[in-house]
Amino acid sequence: MNTGNKFLYPLLLFCMSHYWGFIMYYEYIMQLLDINECETIPDACKGEMKCFNHYGGYLCLPRSASVIPAPEPPITPAVTNPCPPGYEPQGDSCVDIDECERDEHDCQPSQQCINALGAYTCQCPDGYRKVGTECIDIDECRYRYCQHRCVNVPGSFSCQCEPGFQLAGNNRSCIDVNECDMGAPCSQRCYNTYGTFLCRCDQGYELGPDGFACNDIDECSYSSYLCQYQCVNEPGKFSCVCPEGYQLQGTRLCQDINECETGEHQCTDTQTCVNIHGRYQCVDANRCQDPYVQVSDNRCVCPVNKPVCRDLPFSIVHRYMSITSERSVPSDIFQIQATSVSPGAYNTFRIRSGDENGDFYIRQINNISAMLVLARAVSGPREYTLDLEMVSVNPLLSYQGSYQTSSALRLSIYVGPYTF
Repeated sequence: MNTGNKFLYPLLLFCMSHYWGFIMYYEYIMQLLDINECETIPDACKGEMKCFNHYGGYLCLPRSASVIPAPEPPITPAVTNPCPPGYEPQGDSCVDIDECERDEHDCQPSQQCINALGAYTCQCPDGYRKVGTECIDIDECRYRYCQHRCVNVPGSFSCQCEPGFQLAGNNRSCIDVNECDMGAPCSQRCYNTYGTFLCRCDQGYELGPDGFACNDIDECSYSSYLCQYQCVNEPGKFSCVCPEGYQLQGTRLCQDINECETGEHQCTDTQTCVNIHGRYQCVDANRCQDPYVQVSDNRCVCPVNKPVCRDLPFSIVHRYMSITSERSVPSDIFQIQATSVSPGAYNTFRIRSGDENGDFYIRQINNISAMLVLARAVSGPREYTLDLEMVSVNPLLSYQGSYQTSSALRLSIYVGPYTF
């Protein structure tokens, strides 16, 4: 038995070495005779698939796939090895060959070689899958790993968020960004919303075309009726101002200052202070001119014993008033009222003097009153002194014809410089 074993063992080694040599030679011949089906077969892959040739066949893969080709195996002469594949003789026994350590493997450069008893395996890196002998990139974006946008890269992927969001800690979900806390370019007020933000302005401002800046609103340009006299625009608001001699009443109206009541005048003791629009006038306390004599503060009488008084009004009463410029016409401005009327008397009213240009006229209301009417628009500052006369005719008091007498009201009209 021992003799037979010694004979059969060398014979077994001889046969095995020739067998493996034949196999290696056959694989070499097949490599030389490989057919590129991607070139020889028309439309080998349909649709959006791309053809990849490999030894003894071909693959149809997505066009986005990347293929890392395996290096061409070196052609080495057959070596007689009495041990099974993956082993080498060591003394009287066969020991495993670590192809990974000796770099005697055909793993792709991006693959990891893992040694095993009598063999080895090629493991694809993360993000790739093995198809035949190739490592094909896995398109993770097809599996919707990302909440918003997915970007596939060879061997991996990355998630991106839409503007106004940022990646959460898991690098896949997207959370809203509070732009207002991160320096949003709003010039006044900022409001965070889902995925974006809004700029708003304070009262008196409006949002500019860029959506960020706040521009002052010129309220004065919107209407001429915001203020009675003049509107002044200010940042974010407006204010009304009044001319000299007036004070602001509320927020938009102008009230004339009565300097005669406030004591803000410079009239002397022999003068009377007359308040007019925007200012005051100092007039003599006694305005009676010869042949008239003063009988009260504002009344002058022409004595009947003076011959010259026969053709003059018996009495003159002084009155003062003020109107604004460019007043609408016709306009009733002053009412004349008789203080005493004799029984049977018939009264008429007229403008005795002071209206050379015809700016006024008298409209009689009844037997004892009349209205002074502004006939034409006038501009100030200007002063009129009108003698408004009431002529009384009483036939009952005359033995020969009608008895006639008259009295006048001397009205000083001051036209202010403003239109309100």
